[in-house]
Amino acid sequence: MTITRRNFTKLAGAAAATVLAAPALAQGKTPIKMILNWRYQGPQAWFFLAKDNGYFDEAGIDLTMDQGNGSGAAVGHVAGGAYDVGFGDVNALIRLAGTSPEEAPICVYQMYNKPPFTVAVLADSDIQTAEDLQGRLLGGSANDGALKLFPAFANVAGIDTSDIEILNFKSNLREQMLKSKEVEGVFGYVNTIRFSAKLSGMNPDEDIRFISYGDYGMDLYSNGLIIPKAMAEESPEMVEGMVWAINQGVKDTLADLDAAVDAVAAREPLINKEIEKERLIATLRDEMNHPELATTGLGNVDAERFKEAIDLVVKANALPRSPDPSEIYSDAFLPADDERIYKLL
Repeated sequence: MTITRRNFTKLAGAAAATVLAAPALAQGKTPIKMILNWRYQGPQAWFFLAKDNGYFDEAGIDLTMDQGNGSGAAVGHVAGGAYDVGFGDVNALIRLAGTSPEEAPICVYQMYNKPPFTVAVLADSDIQTAEDLQGRLLGGSANDGALKLFPAFANVAGIDTSDIEILNFKSNLREQMLKSKEVEGVFGYVNTIRFSAKLSGMNPDEDIRFISYGDYGMDLYSNGLIIPKAMAEESPEMVEGMVWAINQGVKDTLADLDAAVDAVAAREPLINKEIEKERLIATLRDEMNHPELATTGLGNVDAERFKEAIDLVVKANALPRSPDPSEIYSDAFLPADDERIYKLL
């Protein structure tokens, strides 16, 4: 079933009838289990602030959040039923919908509207362009969003991947593997690598060169809030409340960046708060600040650009079908236009 504003009223009515039939459930909070994209870091602060400031409670949600092991993996965890909600890469969702549409979840709040995907190489390497990746040893976590998109990037950039070797390793080893030259390039999100490299003692502005997918025409969206279609159909008011709560968390993050980082530190006391604040600011500026924000607002997509992004992923991965945009994303649960963020830092 396609989730649109047109049938949202009908769905909400059905959900209300269900609540009236089960008053005991209505009095309590709905337990929701969420998988994040990565370890606890600055760019997850809005989720923690939303919880700490009581917005999920207001929405009747008892939210539990777990650290993730990749943006692509988050989509699979939701599709497989291990988690109710994921903060994951919409391109992994497109690939799943292109092969197994009955299993695919749906995105209801698109947060990252600029492509963060990159291959990072050492600045003193002779790898200058995408073409120079041919014949190299690259590495990354198997669930990394940039690694999963590499076949699409290779197609767009005209790279012959037949002699490229890819080594899989745990995500926490990535920057060290690059620094020690055990691999010649690593996959990841640009700001994840940039600030993790900084934590490892590197100067990312001097020591690292980024071969970024967006520079080669891959104008993609990335992370958003992913939920099962059944949840969207059966519990629309709860989904609307969850999206509202996260939107409020983003507002609070923008209002007080230090409080936002403190919310992360409350979950992971060993973080470097100064660097996580820098990572948060860079994410807001680089991954969430597409010019379309001025008209779409945070959480929404530009319909034409989104369709082009789907077509690019479908073609580059030779998917057996091209999902309709309504299979991938729904705006039915967004807060009112004047409640969403139209300008970041």
